[in-house]
Amino acid sequence: MQGKTHCLEVWGDFACFTRPEMKVERYSYPVITPSAARGIYDAIYWKKSHGFYWQIEKVEILKPPRYIALRRNEVKDKVPSISTVIAWREGKRAIEPLWADGDRDMLGTDQKGRTQRQTMALKDVRYRLYAHMVFRNATSNVTAHDDQFVRRASQGKCFYQPYFGCREFPAFFKLVENDSAMGSAISYDADLGWMLYDVFDLRQANDEFAAPHISVFQTYVQQGVLSVPDYCDPIVRKAEGDI
Repeated sequence: MQGKTHCLEVWGDFACFTRPEMKVERYSYPVITPSAARGIYDAIYWKKSHGFYWQIEKVEILKPPRYIALRRNEVKDKVPSISTVIAWREGKRAIEPLWADGDRDMLGTDQKGRTQRQTMALKDVRYRLYAHMVFRNATSNVTAHDDQFVRRASQGKCFYQPYFGCREFPAFFKLVENDSAMGSAISYDADLGWMLYDVFDLRQANDEFAAPHISVFQTYVQQGVLSVPDYCDPIVRKAEGDI
């Protein structure tokens, strides 16, 4: 079961949709990835109990991709295990902060502090996104969920601030309901090769601690439009040979 198509226009000052092969010195794809687009819809309307996921249909690029070089301070240490984080959340263990500055003599710990890393991000981005809900339960009230999303998106409501790849790059949005008022995508053609599709298995009922499940697909932009296949389409290559 699936709902109707919903269109969002999204924009922001900066964005970074990191290519997986360039993890340390981040380098962005020239266009938003399906997973990042799904995250924007999730921020507006999604709960695990609802039993659906957002299927991105296509992306229209409204401004040409332009890069900007940024240097950012990043903490070198990693968050402990999931069980430790859960214990912090439930108050069973004292929270141990990750310090950005200081050394072993100052902090009394083995933390590594911070480092500077280069980021090739995008600036002044604007897209039009199209997506619909795919329900895992055949008894779901599809119309009610569609109406709820329209109500929230039209009023600018979201569970958390949507973002473009990194939380420090906020994304702003508006619901597009009048097709006749929309402008056309830019004239832009590109073969982007393999692009990250998503980092979770969308067929499963994901929660906040779901195990990663990587998928990729061959990406082509034609006249400013990136068409996104269904997640279950065989052309979307999934981890461990699961096609």
